[in-house]
Amino acid sequence: MDLEQAQAEPRESMDYDVVIVGAGPAGLAAAIRLKQLDENLTVVVVEKGAEVGAHILSGAVIDPIGLDRLLPDWREDPERPLTTEVSEDLFYFLTGPNGIRLPNFGMPKLMNNHGNFVGSLGLVTKFLAARAEALGVEIYPGFAAAELLFNEDGSVAGIATGDMGIARDGTVSDRFTRGMELRGRYTLLGEGARGSLSKIAIRKFGLDANREPQKYGIGLKEIWQVKPEKFHKGRVQHSFGWPLDNSTGGGSFLYHFDDNLVSVGFVIHLNYSNPTLSPFDEFQRFKTHPLIRDTFEGAKRLSYGSRAITEGGWQSVPKLTFAGGALIGCAAGFVNVPRIKGSHNAVLSGMLAAEKLVPALAAGRSHDEVVEIETSWRDSAIGADLKPVRNVKPLWSKWGTFAGIALGGIDMWLNQLFGWSPFGTLKHGKPDHATLKPLAEVTPIVYPKPDGKLSFDKLSSVFLSSTNHEEDQPAHLKLTDPSIPIEKNLPLYGEPARLYCPAGVYEVVYKDPEAKTEPRFVINAQNCVHCKTCDIKDPAQNITWTVPEGGGGPGYANM
Repeated sequence: MDLEQAQAEPRESMDYDVVIVGAGPAGLAAAIRLKQLDENLTVVVVEKGAEVGAHILSGAVIDPIGLDRLLPDWREDPERPLTTEVSEDLFYFLTGPNGIRLPNFGMPKLMNNHGNFVGSLGLVTKFLAARAEALGVEIYPGFAAAELLFNEDGSVAGIATGDMGIARDGTVSDRFTRGMELRGRYTLLGEGARGSLSKIAIRKFGLDANREPQKYGIGLKEIWQVKPEKFHKGRVQHSFGWPLDNSTGGGSFLYHFDDNLVSVGFVIHLNYSNPTLSPFDEFQRFKTHPLIRDTFEGAKRLSYGSRAITEGGWQSVPKLTFAGGALIGCAAGFVNVPRIKGSHNAVLSGMLAAEKLVPALAAGRSHDEVVEIETSWRDSAIGADLKPVRNVKPLWSKWGTFAGIALGGIDMWLNQLFGWSPFGTLKHGKPDHATLKPLAEVTPIVYPKPDGKLSFDKLSSVFLSSTNHEEDQPAHLKLTDPSIPIEKNLPLYGEPARLYCPAGVYEVVYKDPEAKTEPRFVINAQNCVHCKTCDIKDPAQNITWTVPEGGGGPGYANM
């Protein structure tokens, strides 16, 4: 049987009241709230990771507002996932050899982390999954939602999981299994930043009309076990400045939690312009700063990962609702950029969606647009969190780090004190894929070789992410035009995919490396950590990230 014949076979189908894509904080919060409000509803959650939490990566300093509203008793639960409260809040501006500590009293109140928790968002999702299953929610990890299903009237009817057992050459292997159809009266997309089905829904229903382009960052993170004398439980440290130049936005974090664990991370805004910049190597270089490296003396690196982050905020959130469903969490873009937090809004958005769906379901509605989700979020706690910081990102982008952060701070103070901004609501301008300058217009960045103690290469880092994919499958990274990387991107930009990818997925390989003859563009899809940066930053918008076989990808341990 060839592939066409195999895929012509009907798929098994199951019907639910609500189908949820993604077992992240938004999807699980929606599932829990649905069952809290009506225990008789049938709710299913599909998750592409091999287990809940396997693809979850966040800083993470977590504002508990969402958990407190969803599960008021979570702090009394002996299995609670968050136990380290923030005890110390530090802000630094880094120069090459030095750093300047910024006074806390100069920070707007919203930047205060006291009352928040340091920990693992992966553990939070596992905790939420257990609560959801106890309420009767069906959760299926290892099943990638590969297709949106539509009714004859164009409304969303549910999703189909991907076929498994298609060989690399496109033939049907002996392990071929047809995907499942999960049909729902409503479908919630909680895939996180740049979700593949969310992209389809946004395009089909024009959800981004009259919105600013969504903006993104790439977040890279490691967890280290440090010496006891270097550990300060509950310390939260943020910085900006070095090693980035004034025109490149980004910042860092060090979070001390649990038993001698430190999360160290680096975020770079993806509107950077120098095509020779490597976010991964900037992160490695950051750790060598005198104010940072001391923490890791004699420490052991335990894990590594990377993920794209939505940064557009208030003015870039697409319309949330469409016929048959809605976007929730980071699929919609609810990250508060200056706070570097989004999981609290993800939980709140899942709850809000559930609270609007339940009356619709009770009234016998299905596959229509529950517009109440869209019309209520800006007046909710989510809107109250995002609106005061709406100009921080565009000010930073327009005026650079020094002036942009100062102006953003003033704007946040004015919003806090008076609920007013002299800037109104600023526009973001170009989408991130359109910001690169040609090689001829930039000074190439040369990075030092990793020392294997504090700084590392990509492949040894990917090993720590426990990334794995079934090797005999078609590459899930698709090129619209296979000629563009070599014929266009290489001469114009030096093919930036080989640098912006934090996992060594993309390479330019030459027949004669010294003479640089006969270049080929190579995709090592096995290395992919599902960060989605290539889908965002490719200047030709020629790369499309699609889901691989379910269960493939990183296997993050408590990231």
